[in-house]
Order: sequence, then structure tokens, then C-alpha cells
Amino acid sequence: MWSQRQQQPQQQKPNFSTASSSLFSHTKSVQAKKYTMVELDDSKYHNLSSQAMDSLTEYFEDLGDQLEMDDYDIEYSSGVLTLRLGVHGTYVINKQPPNKQIWLSSPISGPERYDYDETNNAWFCRHKDESLGALLNQEISEALAIKAAVPIN
Repeated sequence: MWSQRQQQPQQQKPNFSTASSSLFSHTKSVQAKKYTMVELDDSKYHNLSSQAMDSLTEYFEDLGDQLEMDDYDIEYSSGVLTLRLGVHGTYVINKQPPNKQIWLSSPISGPERYDYDETNNAWFCRHKDESLGALLNQEISEALAIKAAVPIN
């Protein structure tokens, strides 16, 4: 039995040294991120997030008055803004103090978290590199067939 093993031809092992240069020679173009997260102290977070929530609340209250939509409703309490758009679904936007974020639950795009970018004065999603204002403008405009102008970045 031992002699049979010795007589079997050895299998060739792959040579990765020559293959590696062709495997890794393609570079992927990386686009620079538009937004950069900054660390906020508690006081600054509360000021910025309260300003954003107050601006959104006022905007959506005024929009509701203009639309004359029966199933349109907005409520803001304890850092949670609920925007009901009838058949178009319900948005929930809330402050998230432990993470120093604003969270959004959208009936169109789902849940997302937003950090603050001081340079652009914007709440933005790190995963999508998109601002909260841009997303809300797009979705509200499409859902209600209007030109939304949400007053935050």
C-alpha cells in the first residue's frame, strides 16, 4: 500500500504569486462623501435637533393647511413627529439623544438614521450620503404630487 502512494503523480499546486497581480490590478473609483459626521456635545445636539424638529413641525402644519386633505394629520410630542398622509402612509421622525441622531421611519424608503454635518448644516444618512431634507423633499413631492420644500438640509 505504501508503494502505491509513492507512485501516484503529485497534483500541481496553484501558483498564486502570478495570479495575484491580475486579481488586484483593477481599482475601483471611489467617490468622495458629501457629508461628514461630527461629534456633538449634549447641549449642541439638543439645540440642533430641536431646531430641526420645530422647523419640520411648522412646515408640515402649514402644508396640511394648504392641502385640504381629510386624512392628513401631524402630531409632535416628546421629540417624536408623526406625519400621517392617509393612503400614502405614515412618517415618524424622532430625536434619538443616546446616539445624537434623528431617526426616520418612512413608508416609502423604510427606517434610517441621520447624523449631523456641521459644515453643510445638514442631518444626513451615512449609508446613503443623503440629507434628511433631500429625502423628505423627494418622497413628499412624489406622494402628494406637489413641490415640497422641507426647511432643513
